[in-house]
Amino acid sequence: MKFLFWFLPFLIIAFDILELVQAQDQTGFISLDCGLVPTETNYVEKSTNISYKSDFNYIETGKAGKINGAYQTLFQQQTWSLRSFPDGKRNCYNFNLTANRKYLIRGTFIYGNYDNQNQLPIFDLHIGPNRWTTVTTLGVTNGSIHEMIHVLTQDRLQVCLVKTGDTTPFISSLELRPLNNETYVTQSGSLVAVSRVFFSPTPTFVRYDEDINDRTWVPYIDKNNSVITTDVAVDTSNFYNVPQVVARTAAIPVDESQPLTIDWTLDEVTAQSYIYMHFAEIQNLKANETREFNITYNGGKRWFDYFRPPNFSITTIFNPRAVSSPDGKFNFTFAMTSNSTLPPLINALEIYKVLDLSLLETNQDEVLAMMNIKVTYDLRKRPSWQGDPCVPKLYRWEGLDCSYPDSESPRIISLNLTGSNLTGTITSDISKLTQLRELDLSNNSLSGEIPAFFADMNLLTLINLSGNPEINGSVIPDSLQKKIDRNSLKLILDGNQNTTTKGKSKDVPVVAIVASVAGGFSLIVIVAIIFVLTRRKQKPPEGPVSVTTGTTNTETRSSNPSIITKERKFTYSEVLKMTNNFARVLGKGGFGTVYHGNLDDAEVAVKMLSHSSAQGYKEFKAEVELLLRVHHRHLVGLVGYCDDGDKLALIYEYMANGDLRENMLGKRNGNVLSWETRMQIAVEAAQGLEYLHNGCRPPMVHRDVKTTNILLNERFQAKLADFGLSRSFPIDGESHVMTVVAGTPGYLDPEYYRTNWLSEKSDVYSFGVVLLEMVTNQPVIDKTRVKPHLSDWVGFKLTNGDIRSIIDPKLMDDYDANGVWKVIELALACVNPSSNRRPTMPHVVMELNECLAFEVERKNGSQEMYTKNSTEFSPSSFSDFSPIAR
Repeated sequence: MKFLFWFLPFLIIAFDILELVQAQDQTGFISLDCGLVPTETNYVEKSTNISYKSDFNYIETGKAGKINGAYQTLFQQQTWSLRSFPDGKRNCYNFNLTANRKYLIRGTFIYGNYDNQNQLPIFDLHIGPNRWTTVTTLGVTNGSIHEMIHVLTQDRLQVCLVKTGDTTPFISSLELRPLNNETYVTQSGSLVAVSRVFFSPTPTFVRYDEDINDRTWVPYIDKNNSVITTDVAVDTSNFYNVPQVVARTAAIPVDESQPLTIDWTLDEVTAQSYIYMHFAEIQNLKANETREFNITYNGGKRWFDYFRPPNFSITTIFNPRAVSSPDGKFNFTFAMTSNSTLPPLINALEIYKVLDLSLLETNQDEVLAMMNIKVTYDLRKRPSWQGDPCVPKLYRWEGLDCSYPDSESPRIISLNLTGSNLTGTITSDISKLTQLRELDLSNNSLSGEIPAFFADMNLLTLINLSGNPEINGSVIPDSLQKKIDRNSLKLILDGNQNTTTKGKSKDVPVVAIVASVAGGFSLIVIVAIIFVLTRRKQKPPEGPVSVTTGTTNTETRSSNPSIITKERKFTYSEVLKMTNNFARVLGKGGFGTVYHGNLDDAEVAVKMLSHSSAQGYKEFKAEVELLLRVHHRHLVGLVGYCDDGDKLALIYEYMANGDLRENMLGKRNGNVLSWETRMQIAVEAAQGLEYLHNGCRPPMVHRDVKTTNILLNERFQAKLADFGLSRSFPIDGESHVMTVVAGTPGYLDPEYYRTNWLSEKSDVYSFGVVLLEMVTNQPVIDKTRVKPHLSDWVGFKLTNGDIRSIIDPKLMDDYDANGVWKVIELALACVNPSSNRRPTMPHVVMELNECLAFEVERKNGSQEMYTKNSTEFSPSSFSDFSPIAR
């Protein structure tokens, strides 16, 4: 069977089907009756108790209309009115929401012959700049509903109707519902609803307020299945909050000796899917009764084995990674195991396909600036000024030109508003277009002064203000005039106003002359000072020299705080003394040997540069320069350095417990790192890396993140070390640089290796490998494995359903399973072959903090929510993922 979800049975004679119930809290709901007039009207829809309002404050265009009166009794009230868009190619609803929040978004379309044309419209629906779906209507009273689950990337959301042919787009209602961010998680993209069904003997559909999230559940029953029900309350308090009326019914096979089967076909055969199955045992089983079954799909492939639905409590099984079928067909079979005395059951099923949001939205600050410019100059009636200003390119706003850097938001580089009937002064919102190169405001009625903020727009090369007779072109701000004089900016004014080198006055005040001379003299003095200091630096020092690099981060936590801030330069003889002639070796690496030392009654680690290190001095210099200017509690602190002839050394704070790798292997003291300790170390190392990416100016890429470069002090606090390969990349413009590939095999980002393009996402890849090591305690490269690389091996194990063998057996099952699975998911996202699909380090830090909280609460005995929502590992399988239960 093929589920036909959006066929609107629930709108027909809806009033007779549903009971009226007391409305629940609708906080966060946005329920728009499109085209509703008067615009200030509000009402409560009788069958759902949902409060609807006009869409007037969310849309600037379109015409209000009503479906034919003869059809109104067939449908719910929010579909009686509609808004059509006969003008313009793209017309958009605008919502001010909260970035990173997850929403269910639903559009309803009932044609109802509102225009008396009997011409069924076809058009596209966009979410932001990306195409969501094509809206088609199968008949005058056969509407359609389109629903998606979407995480906002910005504080603004735009839902757009796009004209693609001769017919006119329209919309009946538009609804937004906030969802728990822990639900319906995808690796990328948004989710478009294909089907959401439950198994009921009656044709009653379910939505709000039986479903607090206002999801629409459509009843389904197949001739080969029968339905069982219960009046007993079912615990539905996992993240998905399945409605009680849905949870209290379930499908079982008519012939209880046969498997239960469900199948469907996706119209888009190549689509990636997420599938959510909800189960609860809703019969009181006798002591000798067992309900246990295996779930397979598409010809016997294993999905979930030996599953027993919990008694009167919902468990949701879903795939954490998207799945697909070569022909778009899916067939699921639920078959009794040999242990089972009862047939399989299922309470509800949700099917979604992934919507790949390939087009990035224009920079959020620039979108806000353009919206303000649009309002300030009353440009709302411009047909093309709808939706995202830059994307898609086909619908770019008239008068704009944009840049489209790879993997970054588009930026506005040219704004042409010539002859646009602009009045008033030049708005400061233009200054927020920081990448603007050309600005044309000619032939308008602007007035007032030429603003000084133009001088602060570093990329601006052309300003055309001609044809604005009320502009005061006789006074040009000094800062702007300097740019004009340097020929870095061209200002075009009206005929009698100088366009390139106009000064403010021929009678230059004496003060200005004195200031100019003083400025020139100051410049000479500054250059002289720099020259003298440079020469001094070239002279060999006559002993220890104090190096000042700025303030030290007050959050630095060290076992030796008294020596961290000194950052001294030492002679080689002093290094010999502090190491007792290199008596104790702490470790060896490609850079050289690390020795134990003592300095001012505190322990230190001294890393001596090996003469055989080919790039040693370059890396030595990079590490000194980096550590002298960055300070963070989770970066190893630099005590000092030695640059004495051919003797090069770095002196660090001493990390008493060595590196993470040797602790994982039990080489330090034989003790096993607990899961809580591993999570604490992961959080702290991630915070150090996040500081390099976002706290440094310019940002830094470590390039050699690995377990041997995560060091632990006596309290097992983690700090990143070994910055010899680190590189900075620009703050503005490109977020990546081209470099010679460097790093450690196994941890090296394959995309960086292939392209030589380095970005902070290269560190994210390496950190993902580190996380997999912390979960598995397996080597990164092992050529004796069927999959030598650790990430491939983990994927292989998941594919074959062998989940428990992934987790370090030394943990002895002493961990929060939900947290472990979350770390595995996060690690696999970090090692995604495409850098665009990897998370950022702030996101990694956030996710790891949640995992640590899971474990702390578990150890403190707060296990109630984890019992209800626990992750169950099962010997199940699927290509590239293993379903999990919550």
